[in-house]
Amino acid sequence: MKNNEMRCADALVVLLEKNGVKHVFGHPGEQILPFYDALRTSKVQHVLMRHEQGAAHAADGYARSSGSMGVCLATAGPGALNLTMGVATAYKDSVPLLVITGDVPRKLRGKNVFQDINTCKVLEPITLQTFDAKNPEEAINGLKIAFKIFENGLTGPIHLNLPKDVLEEPVDLTSIEEDLKEDVMENFNVMFPDEKAVSACVADAFELLESSKRPLILAGAGVIWAGAVSSLRNFAEKHGIPVATTYPARGVMPEDHPLCLGMMGTRGTEASNFAGKNCDTLLALGCRLSERTLHGIGKGKVIHVNTDDSVLKGDLNIHGNVSEFLEASSTLKIHDTDEWISRILEHPKDYPVQTDQNDVPLKPQRAVKEIMDASYDLNASGNLIMVNDAGTHTTWVTLLKKVKEPGTLLFSGGFGPMGYGVPAAVGAAFANPHKTVVVVVGDGGFQMTLQELATISQHNLKVVICIINNSSLGIIKQWQKLHYEGLYEVELENPDFLEIAKAYRIDSERVDSPGEVFKAVKRGFKEMPHLIEVIVDAEEGIPLPEVIK
Repeated sequence: MKNNEMRCADALVVLLEKNGVKHVFGHPGEQILPFYDALRTSKVQHVLMRHEQGAAHAADGYARSSGSMGVCLATAGPGALNLTMGVATAYKDSVPLLVITGDVPRKLRGKNVFQDINTCKVLEPITLQTFDAKNPEEAINGLKIAFKIFENGLTGPIHLNLPKDVLEEPVDLTSIEEDLKEDVMENFNVMFPDEKAVSACVADAFELLESSKRPLILAGAGVIWAGAVSSLRNFAEKHGIPVATTYPARGVMPEDHPLCLGMMGTRGTEASNFAGKNCDTLLALGCRLSERTLHGIGKGKVIHVNTDDSVLKGDLNIHGNVSEFLEASSTLKIHDTDEWISRILEHPKDYPVQTDQNDVPLKPQRAVKEIMDASYDLNASGNLIMVNDAGTHTTWVTLLKKVKEPGTLLFSGGFGPMGYGVPAAVGAAFANPHKTVVVVVGDGGFQMTLQELATISQHNLKVVICIINNSSLGIIKQWQKLHYEGLYEVELENPDFLEIAKAYRIDSERVDSPGEVFKAVKRGFKEMPHLIEVIVDAEEGIPLPEVIK
């Protein structure tokens, strides 16, 4: 290799370093080994996950809890396909993820050799872009474009596929420093918002807002990715406009703030859904307006701002950056909203959940409330991140948790896969090493990705895992009871979770009575990582949401 050259794999890792990437989550395999060899001597820390699904969920948790891009890595064939659950999860919630996969050498592709499959075709429906590098130059440009896309506010997974022989070929050192050229961007079919078109739409939006007597802001996670949390709070306070949120955006306004109404939609607060159905103008910032959110929206005019033009559904659509929209609003004049806010606040912002039961078996809502209470001091000081898996416990966490800062309650709302919680906690712990991560997971979901206990143990992460054990797939069991002739394949014969934790060298305990959960969580904070199995009433259901048709 010449003095002015570098192996492509090394150049890609240098670009990761230059763009501030500190951690990547992955699992090695033959076709990605040149990349791993480059990581070996780099400043980027590789976190070895025990399954590629875990790697994608960890990168997702890293991104959601830090507001920065997450990176996951896998080899060709089965490694790449194992990422798909986590990639789809991030795609549904527009989480910025860089997904890097190895591939068989170019001359072998499409010839049905060992582990050869068209990875790009598989990942194409669940990524913003998938770049299939046919040479080192395309690999370098593909990575640069991925960073450019994230810088311009487009969020979601971006896939870079790298044949092994491409990774091993040399590149000129100047290619690392060069800026992207216009024709390269056009060849990769990357489109950013048109500033002139955005400006015209913004003027129309301001006219609509200034004529509104019952305005409402609906904030989505795009507010977080745009770095616009402070701007949103200032905008809402300056103009006295109440704020509702989607699930991923909970905390962009502290949920104890007078202007924050809580979450909108199928699990929305009464105040938030009343405001959504009765506002005359809804300013939807950085959200997808999913069917679950639309459940809380009435017939008012909708101004929809998003960097992803494919999700725009408003009466007035602005294909632009939330941060820039808010920055342009300094001259805006809004009608007095005191009467409107008073009407809204006649409706509760809290959920009516009874948690004072002293029954044995323990009610799951009581157990979750005790987890919240034990975490209160850490939460109040900003040193807590809670990760919520999918299952019956999810509802109780959603209804009982007060979120004061974004990125402190993690949950995959759009896809909702079981098994998200434990690996996502790994990512959150690496992104926030000084914070404590509490995972609330069901016995079913825990067993889908429990192998990541090895990663938690190896790195001695500050994680407390609370398994809410009802010995069943609770929500599915509840639906079967309501709509079908009998139960089928929803009862779980579980292993001894404490013995599993012991095998991974993690301290653990089992509790089953009111008051004991609180004490166990407090003990867990003193000896992390820690696992707590909470035995709860197997027959206690949840308030099921209205089915959306």
